[in-house]
Amino acid sequence: MRTATKAQPTSLGCTMTVRSLSAGYAGFQVLRALELDVFPGLTVIVGPNGAGKTTLLRALAGLLPRGGELLLDGEPLAGANPTAAVKRGLALVAEGRALFPQMTVTENLELGGWLVAPAERKRRIAQAFEDFPRLKERAQQLAGTMSGGEQQMVAVARAMMSAPRLLMLDEPSLGLAPRMVDELLAIVRRIADQGTTVLMVEQNVRKALAVADHGHVLERGRLVASGPAAELLRSDVIRNAYLGDGAATPAARS
Repeated sequence: MRTATKAQPTSLGCTMTVRSLSAGYAGFQVLRALELDVFPGLTVIVGPNGAGKTTLLRALAGLLPRGGELLLDGEPLAGANPTAAVKRGLALVAEGRALFPQMTVTENLELGGWLVAPAERKRRIAQAFEDFPRLKERAQQLAGTMSGGEQQMVAVARAMMSAPRLLMLDEPSLGLAPRMVDELLAIVRRIADQGTTVLMVEQNVRKALAVADHGHVLERGRLVASGPAAELLRSDVIRNAYLGDGAATPAARS
């Protein structure tokens, strides 16, 4: 389902190395000694509800206290500090989009570039409208009056305003019509092809793995399977647990 055409990289992605990661809420540990490597391209994490997928992204983005070690291109990123994470090149599109509904598309994008100078912010908005033509047509529309798919585009475009080296997406297809899911995943694939490393948590297992390079299965705070996305899509752990397919092939594990 790779509907996006590959392009030459326009920004430099990064490699993330996670070692012995632990995180949780109010003394309850959700992630325990998690080990994860994220390489340039598109990496997808799938798993059942309550597996810890959102907790993982929030911990990586500095929104939750975390234990263990997090390296970006071999350099440590310490502490739960979302501003420091953004400055190092991380951006998170949270589940639910978290837009400002009473602000226009342009105003939401401006907030995404709050760390850069006004002239550069203006240039990035122009680039966002080039990358998302539908948003250019709705530049002065209030975000809260847009469809779910259009709002998700605004959320992704706003995250790209910080020119991230690593873009993290939490359930971007949630609540969208199938056609819009395909369009959104094509956009995500294009972003990865243009040089931004993408780490995506997604509920639509089949479609997500179909566009991804790498995949991981998270269950109860631990990774239980990892490998090339195409191999995971054919594996027992995916076919039996998530797709309900009785056919079996050897599971892809790292």
